[in-house]
Amino acid sequence: MAERFRDPADVLERLAAAGYLADDTIASVVFLADRLEKPILVEGPAGVGKTELAKTLSTITGSRLLRLQCYEGLDESRALYEWNYRKQLLRIQAGGGAPDVEADIFSEPFLLERPLLAAIRAEDDVVLLIDEVDRVEVETEALLLEVLAEFQVTIPELGTVRGTRRPFVVLTSNNTRELSEALRRRCLFLAIDYPSVEREREILLARIPGIEDRLARQVARIVRAARRLDLRKTPSIGESIDWARALMALGHVDVTAAALNETLPVLIKSRPDLIAAGRELGVTEVGAPRSE
Repeated sequence: MAERFRDPADVLERLAAAGYLADDTIASVVFLADRLEKPILVEGPAGVGKTELAKTLSTITGSRLLRLQCYEGLDESRALYEWNYRKQLLRIQAGGGAPDVEADIFSEPFLLERPLLAAIRAEDDVVLLIDEVDRVEVETEALLLEVLAEFQVTIPELGTVRGTRRPFVVLTSNNTRELSEALRRRCLFLAIDYPSVEREREILLARIPGIEDRLARQVARIVRAARRLDLRKTPSIGESIDWARALMALGHVDVTAAALNETLPVLIKSRPDLIAAGRELGVTEVGAPRSE
């Protein structure tokens, strides 16, 4: 398979050109994952850019993005494949008891591909995103491990399907439960945390056309302070960007008390968190109208 990147510096440059500001560690892991044909396990709190990394890799490599969103109760029929039972039933009714009906209804036209099987059978370049893998049960994790290890799957009615082009695989985890050692051994590991004030400022400048450096720096500092509070939901990078855009939309060039009063709900998303953040940031009544 053709190599996607020349070196880690190429990864950095192309990610930055697409609006994703990575660091040397991210660039090195991505480069090695490509060269060694290994999945990347990206771990970190929600909202730090784990999913966005996979999406951006799809963009800069011209690859199709296949996403398996994990959740509690995810099983093989949603992750790998299932049969189109409604279509099968219609075929049985139309067949009138013909001897070839049973073989027919378990053939290719009746197969519903799910993301894992689609990635295995893909003939084009694919980035496979297995998002929030820590939300699935141990049994489903074992299924994922088997597919990643063998890069093939056996469908009893059709035989063994073997992949011909390995996708670039990114697994993300919010670290809500401990993943198995076997899964970790299969992957290259990448830890991503919330950015520093300076890096967040750079992200805001890169993602928001027309934002002033002064406002970007103020937003980054206040978001950093908010993340240090004991909140139910820590503000994500995406919410930081949304907040800066809201400030600009309302004509604020600085983060004043009035600006905080008007816009803090764009950054903080629950009433207890609003009260706690407002108290620490000097806002007494979030959302109240400004006095003239």
